[in-house]
Amino acid sequence: MPTANQNLRNRKLQQQDSSERTQPPAGSRRKGGSKGGGGPGGSNLRFSFICLVVSASLLIFLLGAYTDSFHPIIDGIAGRLGYHEKIYAVVIDAGSTGSRVLAFEFHHGTLDGRLVLDYELFEQSKPGLSAFAGRPEEGAASIGKLLDLAKRVVPEAKLSQTPLVLKATAGLRLLPPAQAEALLAACRELFKSSGFLVNAQSVEIMDGTDEGIFSWFTVNFLLGKLTGRNTVAALDLGGGSTQVTFAPRDVSQTPLYKDYMHRVPTFSSYVEVFTNSYLGAGLHAIRHAVFTHRAAENQTKLSSECVNPIIHEKLFRYGTGQYYISGKDNPKATAENPAVDYELCASIVKQKLLPTLKPKPVTLKQHEISAFSYFFDRAIETGLVDPMQGGETTVGEFVSKSREVCAEANADQPFMCVDLVFISTLLEEGYGLKAKTPLKLYKKIDGHEISWALGCAYNILTSRENAMKHK
Repeated sequence: MPTANQNLRNRKLQQQDSSERTQPPAGSRRKGGSKGGGGPGGSNLRFSFICLVVSASLLIFLLGAYTDSFHPIIDGIAGRLGYHEKIYAVVIDAGSTGSRVLAFEFHHGTLDGRLVLDYELFEQSKPGLSAFAGRPEEGAASIGKLLDLAKRVVPEAKLSQTPLVLKATAGLRLLPPAQAEALLAACRELFKSSGFLVNAQSVEIMDGTDEGIFSWFTVNFLLGKLTGRNTVAALDLGGGSTQVTFAPRDVSQTPLYKDYMHRVPTFSSYVEVFTNSYLGAGLHAIRHAVFTHRAAENQTKLSSECVNPIIHEKLFRYGTGQYYISGKDNPKATAENPAVDYELCASIVKQKLLPTLKPKPVTLKQHEISAFSYFFDRAIETGLVDPMQGGETTVGEFVSKSREVCAEANADQPFMCVDLVFISTLLEEGYGLKAKTPLKLYKKIDGHEISWALGCAYNILTSRENAMKHK
């Protein structure tokens, strides 16, 4: 039996234990009497929750700031608030079949400072600058009319800050050097009094490598692919030359690319691309080679196996020359069906084309392909893709369409047969593409022209800004 003293000691220990369980932890405050437990402890909890929400929101914002989808949102807000300072560049594309002016309006992205394209003017005139060989002042005057159009886009206060360049392509490359230089000199004099920002390199014949790289840059810029690894290949078909540009997946597999690789700066890094300009493999250059096949040196009235027999003396201009082209009779043509001998035409095209295609872009088939310029033009003219939107076709559909066109008498498109045979041969045998290879054909992306001029303008502006930073 416990004694009275033991009972008293046990009761004291129980009271002490009960008292300790009800005491707050050391250093804590006793709860007040506010409603719903909303005293200092509840305030701390709410403050911690608010901090968590703010931190999460800030994290989402910072992550979003580095995603491409977030840039337009912030840029749009900044633009509406008037924070965008406009930057301009004007490029004259002096091509073999016509001259084009592109006046670009950019601003710097609010978040990362990259150039964002807001607007462009595109106007063209024919014939090309090379058609004025021997008449340089007239050639410069044709360019002057295009400059007047560009001045409608560039504010007068910005003229002296706006770079202006003229880049001549295959048309001038094919002229005798003295004639080409006279045209360039006349354009330089025009530029000096234009009011734009110009220098000694503002008027020149563009290297075919730059033409290919700038075209590739333009397509991938407009498709929003410059920030990723899955860039698309660019096929540009002009009058005097054609360009192929793509980023090989493994350059070591193709040693023949070694001398054709170039490092292209992108927004935050660079891409190694293969590019080559095949001079003489343009649409008009191949026409000329085919039409003059086995002809006398200065002969201007020509007959061709690649032209329908119903065609008589259709005018064809190439460089400074004028030729009158007729179709040639062949064993497969009849009065009821005056068709072109397709196999004979194709053999002549191969003979003229394939020797120009060195090195062959053997890994092009591994890439998504975008094609433009004459690829697009001939596709819309024959119903392969939508004339307004462009679209997708295949190499095999080009081949089928070429056979169909060559089998019909069409006086409205007298050279369509040879053009399509050339394009089909270029894609299938020249580039090694399969019949089922898809081709995405563009003239514009998001309302902007597919042209090397955009890549050129971007390069000029960014190079100039980088040079100013390092002064």
